[in-house]
Amino acid sequence: MNVLYGIGFVVACLIALLMTPLVKRFAFWVGAVDAPNHRKVHSRIMPRLGGLAIFIAFVGAYFVVSPAIDLVQKDVAVGLLIGGSIIVLLGALDDRFDLSPKIKLLGQIIAACVVVYSGVVIELVNVPFGDTIISLTWLSVPLTIFWIVGVTNAINLIDGLDGLSAGVSGIATTTILVLALMMGNVTVVLLSIILLGSIVGFLFYNFHPAKIFMGDSGSLFLGFSLATLSILGFKQSIVLSLLVPIMILGVPISDTLFAILRRWVNKVPISKPDKSHLHHCLLQLGFSHRLTVLIIYAIASIFGVSAVLLSYMSEQEVIWGMVLLIVVLIAILVLGAEAIGIISQTKKPVLRFLQKVRALVSARSRMTK
Repeated sequence: MNVLYGIGFVVACLIALLMTPLVKRFAFWVGAVDAPNHRKVHSRIMPRLGGLAIFIAFVGAYFVVSPAIDLVQKDVAVGLLIGGSIIVLLGALDDRFDLSPKIKLLGQIIAACVVVYSGVVIELVNVPFGDTIISLTWLSVPLTIFWIVGVTNAINLIDGLDGLSAGVSGIATTTILVLALMMGNVTVVLLSIILLGSIVGFLFYNFHPAKIFMGDSGSLFLGFSLATLSILGFKQSIVLSLLVPIMILGVPISDTLFAILRRWVNKVPISKPDKSHLHHCLLQLGFSHRLTVLIIYAIASIFGVSAVLLSYMSEQEVIWGMVLLIVVLIAILVLGAEAIGIISQTKKPVLRFLQKVRALVSARSRMTK
């Protein structure tokens, strides 16, 4: 079995390596290119549609390896492939014609419905700090669709630097793969390892300085796949049913939440794009393009390792581990967000409060002396 997994990874990686140059030529031929503007970091016209290479590698590797593995849930895998096809087509059309947000949202919902129809649904959640398990009943389908669409767009939002979205997705995929191996979930292991191979092969051309962008065809597909795999991988683990997937996808989810909060604080439409995402803020602090990406990789890895550590704990330990991790991660996120100005350059209540506390402590210390 392990040999087949290895073959799947290698096949996906090789297909991505071979297909990406061809997709690059195709993108220029059809005019699917990304021109520089005031929001973009790149300074020259770049081909999009790199997601096509990732998707072709993923599908090709699946059909090469899956016939030899009997335990794969074929209906679920087919649901992901069909839904992914819709997402990639939608993203490719957007890469070329810049579709309206409403059309993109409708396409994402349709793709999510395909996955739900195949049997991938969030059915149960547990109440933290107790043994109560809640059956979502009629809420299962809308919650699943909301999760898939939300994560799909979260990955799309962080696609702002060479190799950023692909690398963060690769780290999240690796985390899901490790946890699936621990749980013995054959379907998730296979789908994760060929997705990882597709990402690695594409990153050869996408890491800074990039030769091609993945475009919406790639970022939407990766987000869609990660959202689906996160549900499929943990729907049977009640205690970890929602916490672990949220932690695995901590970087894109937190960046999306900060974007929503930032636009609300600054009283601008939530859908209005800006240049204040995490990677933009790090660049403004003086970090190089490559170092900024590596810093975000490190943050994503911390989230991934935390998710793995949490899964090792017993149910009782999970409660306290969850409390500690949530407190620490929230503290780091809030302080880091205010320090780099990801929400607002002027409104930093937590840092100002800490500065006042520090000043008060210093004053009292001088008085005692």
